[in-house]
Amino acid sequence: MSKSFQQNFKNHGRIDPQFHFVTFFVLIANLVFAVFHLVRHWVDTPITSAWFVVLSVAVFIPFFKLRTYPLKVQDRVIRLEERLRLQALAPSAWHAQIYRLTEDQLIGLRFAADDEVVELAKQALEGNLSRKQIKERIRNWRADYWRI
Repeated sequence: MSKSFQQNFKNHGRIDPQFHFVTFFVLIANLVFAVFHLVRHWVDTPITSAWFVVLSVAVFIPFFKLRTYPLKVQDRVIRLEERLRLQALAPSAWHAQIYRLTEDQLIGLRFAADDEVVELAKQALEGNLSRKQIKERIRNWRADYWRI
């Protein structure tokens, strides 16, 4: 991954242009073409043209699943990593509290530096903070250049 920029709350989201723009554009163009073909050839081949539209719509399902499955795996790994990090950094008396943090809260904590992650975790539990609220409170951003 390129580390040519300083990662922070405002720019930490990632977009893969080939996936998010090119592939999505091709799928939309295909759907538009299928609908156009259906309208244009309704009299000649209505079943075939309609089936082409159905397939063009159905191909969106794997498109979105291809993105959500690896994100879910990544979230599970982050959850484990952050629990281990909190166990290493937090006082042993607080270890039982670690498992009260939600997956969303643990994912928000992954960008917090070691010197503030325990305090932010405590705030997250006490205030029932969301992922975004936790990220907004981070003072010392711990960049993650390897995420998907």
